[in-house]
Amino acid sequence: MKKSVIVSLADSNYFELLEELVDSIKRFKESSEVAICILDAGLTDSQREKLSKKVDEIKPAEWDIEVPEFKVKGKEWLKSQVSRAFLPKYFPNYEKYLWIDCDAWVNDWNTVELLIKACDNGKLGITQTVGPGYKITSRVDWLFGKLAIIKSQNFKHAVKSKIGMEKARKLAFAPHINIGVFSLEKNSPGWKIWQKNLKTTLKAGNIFGSEQLAVNISVYIDDLDTEFLPLKCNWLTSNLLPKFDEKKQTFVEPYLPNYKIGIMHLAAGIWQNGKDMRVNKDIKIEIDTLENKKVIKSLRYTS
Repeated sequence: MKKSVIVSLADSNYFELLEELVDSIKRFKESSEVAICILDAGLTDSQREKLSKKVDEIKPAEWDIEVPEFKVKGKEWLKSQVSRAFLPKYFPNYEKYLWIDCDAWVNDWNTVELLIKACDNGKLGITQTVGPGYKITSRVDWLFGKLAIIKSQNFKHAVKSKIGMEKARKLAFAPHINIGVFSLEKNSPGWKIWQKNLKTTLKAGNIFGSEQLAVNISVYIDDLDTEFLPLKCNWLTSNLLPKFDEKKQTFVEPYLPNYKIGIMHLAAGIWQNGKDMRVNKDIKIEIDTLENKKVIKSLRYTS
């Protein structure tokens, strides 16, 4: 019986990305010891049939917390903003859960093992979106004297979700946590803490982003025990492009010591002429190499 499971979710529009994620996992021989389970948020019958030959389980995603219908009508993919806080409910036969967004793919199996290890003893295994060269997403615009405007993703979502100004201020400059990749044990208290905060953020805030805000609250306000992992475990390409190692034919971090990227995450997309690489595999961009050259490449997984 497999003890650990990798879970993702997609609708029909992101099926190609989901399939690439699955293929990027299964190319490693070690993946035979880890289950792959999928939450279906609007796949077609033919897509489900094709996917069923590659993964262990596929289950329909649900609205595990009630949300106003007008906010989600025709947007089944938004179930990802609720359902991943309830993974043990969907797939109860595992001890450890590793979530990877479908617009990400595995480049190094050592990262999978690190994430599985990170959630030992009930900890949340996750990365913060701060590091050398990473885009700064929080700032203060000074007006005059001591008066200023705070601009941060956490602060904006917190204010809109009406969780209280004291909590919003506490979150304002806390290093933002991206939940596109995380790990938790089945019996971790983190699930209940996350679900409690998600119910709060969903009441007044946007559906999109509410789940991520709930995790930030869980970590920075409720002090959920967390194992913070290096950026390579969830490399956000929209924050900083990787470099390419031509000798080893792999993507690496752009600064020394140029660690191999473990999970490449195309969150927010890579755009060219109004087109997103996530939905158009033909899009390629200029990437610097370790050999001080430039190459034209896609950041999507290719077998």
